[in-house]
Amino acid sequence: MQVSNNVSLKQYNSFGIDVSAEKFAVFKTSDEIAELICDQRFHNERLLILGGGSNILFTKNIAGVVLKNEITGIEKIKEDEEHIFIKAGAGVNWHQLVMHTIENNWAGLENLSLIPGNVGASPMQNIGAYGVEIKDVFYQLEAFNIKDKETIIFDKAACEFGYRESVFKRKYKDQYIILSVTYQLKKKPAFNTSYGAIEQELDQMGIKELSIQAISQAVINIRRSKLPDPAVIGNAGSFFKNPEVSAAHYQQLKNEFPELVGYDLPNGNKKLAAGWLIEQCGWKGYREGDAGCHSRQALVLVNYGTATGKEIYVLSDKIIKSVKDKFAVELEREVNIV
Repeated sequence: MQVSNNVSLKQYNSFGIDVSAEKFAVFKTSDEIAELICDQRFHNERLLILGGGSNILFTKNIAGVVLKNEITGIEKIKEDEEHIFIKAGAGVNWHQLVMHTIENNWAGLENLSLIPGNVGASPMQNIGAYGVEIKDVFYQLEAFNIKDKETIIFDKAACEFGYRESVFKRKYKDQYIILSVTYQLKKKPAFNTSYGAIEQELDQMGIKELSIQAISQAVINIRRSKLPDPAVIGNAGSFFKNPEVSAAHYQQLKNEFPELVGYDLPNGNKKLAAGWLIEQCGWKGYREGDAGCHSRQALVLVNYGTATGKEIYVLSDKIIKSVKDKFAVELEREVNIV
């Protein structure tokens, strides 16, 4: 198997940050990853597993080994009266999987259309958009244990999903490589159009009869109108998580900022819109060199060309400080920093 030295990772991350990997290899099957992990050349080397590169900010060159996951394949593994179970390789492009399910009229992923990245990141991040998260459609995944060199099955409970969280981001960080993910989709759709501007977009599209195809197109239209295309302007989508505050803190902020919007959470707390907080601090459209805050969505940090990861990270630090100073709210980065 080919292992290359000093490989630029610019084309492998959606920010377009030009850093290099000391060693770089691609695996396309579970057998290949087992072979790579056992390779004596990598003994005691630091491993970084790279998927679609759409939720990562490189701040330095990578010492050790970068292994790119390109396991593909989509298959229907079983079904019952209500559900279809679809298994996809971790290297499958996420939007291509969503389009495949929609073409086959399998419901559940339509609200997650056009999210950048690959299948493997979907449970790791518990990706979500427009009222739907991966945990809502997740069945199980296969992951390779790097230390024990064996494949383990994780069900929903074992993944310990949280808001943009799973065991693979904290508890088991750098211990497993996700190989495939199986989703439990519905034969009869349960439409979710109440979040964001979906209903308004459906009206503008002239949709008379609701379908997963229509919802998917509405989501695509909204995302394209608000978010920059990484192929044009380097970015990783939402850079920060929407913060959670207590009901008392929310009411205090609401008294001072009447236009503040909060969403009720099951635990009694409120979720705030990070983009709104950032915009109120004056960052929307801000640019310093080639690092900036997008002009249409303050939640998105961008690389206009030759920004370094450190420059974007420093900008994110300034944003976090200003939001904390103004609102006493601590923003947390959603993007993985390397």
